[in-house]
Amino acid sequence: MKQKETIVPVVAPLKEDLSLDRGAVARIFSYLYANGATPFILGTTGESASLSNAFKEEYLHAAVANKPADKKVYVGISSNILEDSISFANLAFSLGVNDVAATLPTYYKLSEAQIEKYFLDLAEAIENNLIVYNIPATTHMSIPLDLLDRLSYHPKIVAVKDSERNTERLDRSLQLWKDRTDFKHYMGWAGASAYALINGSDGIIPSSGNFAPAIYTEMCKAVEQGDTALAQVLQEQSDSLGALYQTNKSLGESLWALKVLMKQLGLCEPYMMPPLYALSAQEEHLLMDAFQTLITTDNIKLNIVNHV
Repeated sequence: MKQKETIVPVVAPLKEDLSLDRGAVARIFSYLYANGATPFILGTTGESASLSNAFKEEYLHAAVANKPADKKVYVGISSNILEDSISFANLAFSLGVNDVAATLPTYYKLSEAQIEKYFLDLAEAIENNLIVYNIPATTHMSIPLDLLDRLSYHPKIVAVKDSERNTERLDRSLQLWKDRTDFKHYMGWAGASAYALINGSDGIIPSSGNFAPAIYTEMCKAVEQGDTALAQVLQEQSDSLGALYQTNKSLGESLWALKVLMKQLGLCEPYMMPPLYALSAQEEHLLMDAFQTLITTDNIKLNIVNHV
């Protein structure tokens, strides 16, 4: 069985003046690497659509500075401007990053032929590996599986991160790629993490990993060892944590709530980049109380490192 990966889509840690909190980057990266997870910066959870190019470059440099030599970091390069994605990808590669990820551009609805040409043009122009990132919740387009399968044979397109909540699509994806050694499937729908791993996915990319990475690295190990019962127990813990900060919230509100939980662990502050904003102080207190109750009653292992 191939080794399973836990990849965490890291938040954009901000100071009150909305500049990058470099100290928080160091704490978060240390926490993730210590728990066997790999950071992925500048994705949806990382508020990438709201960040300036200057902020993204500073975050990229901080990420690389906090990456041990024997570890990886994944970098999001999504932009509505193809040339910006290409130049940022090549900057990341020049700093030692091996794999970057890109969603479709937003705003214009694209035909299948346009989607295919976009990813082929991007792959041809960049210097290293590309992960195609399917997330209809933000792009409002689903990348067809037959098209993805054609793209999977391009030598620089090495994986897909799929965040579409569709079990039939997941099953067909794993039928296509679970036995491929030159193309990986990463599950971006946290609620199907254990199911995807058990049925052949190469890894999971859960946002709850920002504050509870150990759940997911243990889930990967459990599946590798054939312990599907333990994987299901960990999935239930993941579901409880996800419900805590996602239920009855929009995607943007849940990202604020995620940062509130990370603040409880000393990882970062809950400042958000406009157009996303904090909810009320009352909401924050209710969330913190519910978090403490949940991790106590469910005996959830967080594995906080000493200096966090």
